[in-house]
Amino acid sequence: MSEKTSLYVVPTPIGNLEDFTFRAVRILKEVDFILAEDTRSTGNLFKHYGIDKKLISHHQFNEHKTIENILDRIKDGATFALVSDAGTPAISDPGFLLVRACIRENIRVECLPGPTAFVPALVNSGIASDHFVFEGFLPHKKGRHTRLSELADEKRTMIFYESPHRLVKSLYQLTEYFGADRFACVCRELTKLYEETVRGSLAELIIHFEKKRVKGEIVIVVEGKK
Repeated sequence: MSEKTSLYVVPTPIGNLEDFTFRAVRILKEVDFILAEDTRSTGNLFKHYGIDKKLISHHQFNEHKTIENILDRIKDGATFALVSDAGTPAISDPGFLLVRACIRENIRVECLPGPTAFVPALVNSGIASDHFVFEGFLPHKKGRHTRLSELADEKRTMIFYESPHRLVKSLYQLTEYFGADRFACVCRELTKLYEETVRGSLAELIIHFEKKRVKGEIVIVVEGKK
């Protein structure tokens, strides 16, 4: 394997721009190309940090088609960085397919440590964090109820991502499978101005969020079965 790192996986802030690391900024300024989930969103972040690099669109709808071209460029000596809209690539975001392809081609990949929304949500929840299972986004339709049925007896803490317009519906579904008294925590807009963390039973969380219109990225942390 080459000693040279050809693909850097670079986490970006999930909200607060001060959460960008010095190392991340340096690497993004040094690589030849940057793969971005949303070039406009990433462009605004880079403008703030004075990063002037060519952005290449790389998202879930085109990543199957672009990987071979990226591998060819890397083999020709180019270096790439992969970023998502926010947080760590490949965690409920594009990235896994490219990383796997590079590893199969003996191309060195390096992932920087950095922001991932479920970590502060888990710690802030007050729910046991020594053993947990990260579920990300549940299937929207097919397979959703099957997965919830499988998790009904899960004893580890469970972590889910959810969109604001599906939050209340998801809380009702969690209640159906886990019971209304199951303790849980909802974190939204983490690190941002209107960050909110609400803890209580699933029934109490439903009452709280039915009264308001929510926005932003959401993490749901649910206590495991006792």
